[in-house]
Amino acid sequence: MDDRVLRRLEFDLVRERLAEHTVSAIGRQLAESLAPVTEPETIKRLLVQTAEARNLLRLEPGFDFGGWHDIREELKRLSHGAVLDAGSLCLVTDNLTAIRRVKHFLSERSTSYHALWQVARDLKPFPELEKELKTCVSPPGEVADEASALLADTRRRIERAKSGVKEALDVFVRSPAWQKYLQDPIVTIREGRYVLPVKVEHRDKIKGLIHDQSASGATLFIEPIAVVEKGNEIRRLEAVEKREIERILAKLSSSVGMVADEVIDSTEILGRLDLILAKGRYSTVLNAMPPVLSSDPVIDLAKARHPLLKGKAVPVDIRLGKDFDTLVVTGPNTGGKTVALKTVGLCVLMVQSGLEVPAAEESVIGVFDAVYADIGDEQSITENLSTFSSHLRNIIEILEKAGEKALVLLDELGAGTDPKEGAALGCAILEELGRRGAKTIASTHSGELKEFAAGRPRVENASVEFNPETLTPTYRLVIGQPGRSNAFEIARGLGLPERFVARAQDYLNPEERHLREMIQDLEQARHAADAAAAEAIRLKQETAAIKAEYESKLEELLVKKNRLLGEAREEAGAVSRQARREAEEIIRELREKIQLENRREQEMAIQEARARLGRLNERFAQSPYPVPQGGSPGMVEPGEVVFIPRFGQEGTVVSVPKEGMVIVQVGAFKVEVPLAAVKPAAKRQVAAGVGFSGGGAVSTTLDLRGQRVDEALYNLERYLDDALLAGLGRVDIIHGYGTGALRTAVKEYLQGHPRVKSFRPGGHGEGGAGVTVVEFK
Repeated sequence: MDDRVLRRLEFDLVRERLAEHTVSAIGRQLAESLAPVTEPETIKRLLVQTAEARNLLRLEPGFDFGGWHDIREELKRLSHGAVLDAGSLCLVTDNLTAIRRVKHFLSERSTSYHALWQVARDLKPFPELEKELKTCVSPPGEVADEASALLADTRRRIERAKSGVKEALDVFVRSPAWQKYLQDPIVTIREGRYVLPVKVEHRDKIKGLIHDQSASGATLFIEPIAVVEKGNEIRRLEAVEKREIERILAKLSSSVGMVADEVIDSTEILGRLDLILAKGRYSTVLNAMPPVLSSDPVIDLAKARHPLLKGKAVPVDIRLGKDFDTLVVTGPNTGGKTVALKTVGLCVLMVQSGLEVPAAEESVIGVFDAVYADIGDEQSITENLSTFSSHLRNIIEILEKAGEKALVLLDELGAGTDPKEGAALGCAILEELGRRGAKTIASTHSGELKEFAAGRPRVENASVEFNPETLTPTYRLVIGQPGRSNAFEIARGLGLPERFVARAQDYLNPEERHLREMIQDLEQARHAADAAAAEAIRLKQETAAIKAEYESKLEELLVKKNRLLGEAREEAGAVSRQARREAEEIIRELREKIQLENRREQEMAIQEARARLGRLNERFAQSPYPVPQGGSPGMVEPGEVVFIPRFGQEGTVVSVPKEGMVIVQVGAFKVEVPLAAVKPAAKRQVAAGVGFSGGGAVSTTLDLRGQRVDEALYNLERYLDDALLAGLGRVDIIHGYGTGALRTAVKEYLQGHPRVKSFRPGGHGEGGAGVTVVEFK
């Protein structure tokens, strides 16, 4: 896109703000040269990278991306045989460390940050070279002793030689006999040699080589003869050190040169990652969001803010390309028309550059092949161009290039010349852009352009809102309504006498006055509609709050109800389980006593069991937590068959001794129970583990099919007890064929039962081997 358009829309300032969030020279260069792209897939990829960068910076605050440098020029010199100094090799080491660290970090998080990993995966670390460089050179640019044994030994010898020289010279400094010849009792260095500051008048007292003289001439810097040879030894060793350092640097430079191209490529990848992370930081600062990217050239911005405005920028809602292709924005000066145009243009340019936009998340932005803008005054004295001429030249260029996927932004269309003629040209320009399918937003003060927008398909009016009472703009954009210049209202507010304002209104022709009144009526109607809508929203919110409060209280009541019911069921269950345990104990004892041969003792055992069951029934009936039955018969008659859920038995009503109670014959027993504790036999159901249901008091058939062995044996034991108490002589146990495991278990159990006389497989018509026929003693 034309760089002039980018400047008109202030995209260069956006790039400057973005560059402030980079951490490297390469990242800054990329940010400052950032340009929009037009390939939808590329834009999607860039936006995903930015979103991942924003999330990474938020979720991984400890991620370290800095500490590397732009060393491309140094590395390129290696191809021409250059040798890098220790400082440059330290920079190479920093980059190798960053390359390895960043690739390792993102490889471990490749699933969470897939788009960033796709960039970082081409980074090429060289850990061996990095280790070698760290061993041989150290910041800020020194060759380490560990670089070679010769270097380490030479440096040790140099230090010993220097110590010997200092010790010899210290004799002169500490001796009172020699101190009188010295300007100062110190050892200093001149031309790399250790010397004494000797007074010029005593030059013959200390024999040696003169290396320098003070500016005043009063002091000579003499190296005594006694240390000259030691100084020469230091010079010789320093020469050896220098040659060894040069050899080491040449070797290291050669090693780096072998991978220089790969390191350059990886350094540039770090630069790309720096730019992406800067986009993430910029999004956080702007509180920006990724828009919905459309394949069509459309715009639907919700609560969009100009990214360069500091403070509380007023958000605007603006759409284009769906219901209409041309939007004519009118309203007073300083009302926000230009800001609205730039906001739209910048949002499009930012998205197509991979930047998120300061707008609501549901905003939609399409991809445009080009963005054209005629904004601002570009009049030129040197080119003899007026304001109108400069605008017209820009528009001519736009008309030569704009197509169906172009976004055109025209500020103050038709201004700078005769209003009538300027408006006529503006209408023709908008008509041509609409014919080409370009998406156009134009701001104007022209009434003719308002009329043009009101009477054309695919063209819509909009206005920037203005408060005539406070004489200030609200900066809200209202689509579907033309705006007014509000010149008369502003004039009144600033103190222009009313007679001048009234006289000015008289100069308006009838059509203009009618249009002005119509627009004013529309504004009043819209304000009333806005107020009604706001009131409706308020009432809706109040209703929602009341509903939420009601639902919360209802939920609390339901929770409390369920808790109380749960507690009641638990206590009722405990009562029921206790009754069942006692009943089972009575039956167990009765079964043992029935085995007695003495009929009198058997009869006494039965009577005792009846009495105990009666007491158990009375206690259970008086429980405050009876087992819920889901209803009870209203009346029963003697002889009616009923079901007692708490015992799991059917019985026959004997009598109704008193209101609310009933005596029921159950097998050999008579029990008195509350009327509410019985059900008609047709509505019976198995009670919780107490007894069995069947035809008559106790069924002559027990079906165990589909049960596990342990479950079946438990039910079989209880059934046989019930059958014996009911006086049955024969029963049929249905266990089916299956694998035979259940049949075998039933057979083994019956073999050990003391009251079983015999058992056999069912015969023809009795169920065959799937049934066991049992006879009692």
